Amino acid sequence: MARKRRFFVVGWTCVMLPAVVFGTPLHAQVTVPQYEVDPYWPKPLPDRWVLGGLADVCVDAQDHVFILNRQDVLDVNLNAGSLAPSIIEFDPAGNVVNSWGDPELLDPRLHGCHFDGDNNVWIVSAPSGMVQKYSHDGDLLFQIGTKGVFDTSDGSVRGRPLNSDAARFLTPASIYVDPENGDIYVADGEARGRNTRIAVMDREGRFLHQWRPEGMDMVHCMTVARDGMVYVCNRYNSRLQVYDQRGTFIRNIEVPWRPYTPPADGVERATEGSAVSLAISRDPNQTRMYVVNQDNARIEIIDRQTGRILSNFGGGVGHAPGQFDQAHGIAVDSEGSVYITENRGRRVQRFTVVR
Repeated sequence: MARKRRFFVVGWTCVMLPAVVFGTPLHAQVTVPQYEVDPYWPKPLPDRWVLGGLADVCVDAQDHVFILNRQDVLDVNLNAGSLAPSIIEFDPAGNVVNSWGDPELLDPRLHGCHFDGDNNVWIVSAPSGMVQKYSHDGDLLFQIGTKGVFDTSDGSVRGRPLNSDAARFLTPASIYVDPENGDIYVADGEARGRNTRIAVMDREGRFLHQWRPEGMDMVHCMTVARDGMVYVCNRYNSRLQVYDQRGTFIRNIEVPWRPYTPPADGVERATEGSAVSLAISRDPNQTRMYVVNQDNARIEIIDRQTGRILSNFGGGVGHAPGQFDQAHGIAVDSEGSVYITENRGRRVQRFTVVR
C-alpha cells in the first residue's frame, strides 16, 4: 500500500506559562497542537471552475466550509474554464456540495463571513457598504445598509468619512453576531483613510453604540470570544487590540513583523500586515487564537489568556502545499483543523492536527 505523503508538519509542543492559582504562582504546562497541510483537500472543483481571490472562509455547525470567491478573474485568464460562483460550500471531505451568489445582490469584492447561532451566514462586502444575512442555501434574509450608499459627508465612497452613530457603513470588513442576544458587531474600516470603528447593532439592525480603536488607520478584522472579549486586528501596526463589549480597552497583543517579499519579482516591499485576520479555537475555554501573519507568510498560534505566541505554522511565501501567497482569511472547525484562504494565491488550504 502506498504511503501517504506528508508535505509540512509542525509537531506538538509543550510551553511553560506562568499561572496563578488562588494567588500562588505556578507554572502551567500548555500543550500546543501541531499541524500538517492536507494536500488532498479540497477535491478538484467541478465544471472547470476558475477561482478568483479568496477573501475569507467560515465553518458552519456541521463543519461544512464556505469560501468567499471574489469575481476578479479576467475573461482572458479563464482558459476555456468558467468563473467559480461567489459562495462555495465544501463538506468535511472537501467535496463541493453547493454554490450560490446572485451578482445583483452580492458585491464582486467580498471581504468577510460569519455563521450565527441559527446557522445562517453573514456576508460582508467592503466596497458596497453593506452587510447581509443569508440562509444556508443562499436566500437573502436581512440586510443592513444600502448598496452604494456610504457613511460619508455626501453618501459617496469618496466623501469625507463620518464614523456616524448610525447603522450605516463605509468599508465594512468583518462581522460577528452574539449567539445570546443577537447583537451584531461590524468592523467598519477595511481601507485606509476611511471609517475606523466597531459599530454594534441589535438583532433588528438598530444602532446601539460604537467605539473607535486608538492607533488604527484600518480596522481589518474583528471577532468576539464567548467571555465577551473583542479582538480587533490592527493590521499595519502589528498587533491585536483587545476590548470589552462596551469598547473599553484591555490590552495589546503584539504580532511579529518583517518586510514582505512577494514571490513573483522578489522585490522587498513595505508591510502588508502581520495581523490580517484571526479565528478562535472551538474548545470550551477557547484557549487559542490563530492569526494570519501575512508579512511572515505563516499562522501564529497565540494563548488567548496571556497573549503569548505559542507556536506557528506555514512554509513561507509560495504556491507549494503549506506555503501562502497573501493569506487573507482563516477559520477553525470542531476537530481543530485550520482553513486558510489566499487572495493572490487563489486557493483554500486545510491544516489538520497531527495525531
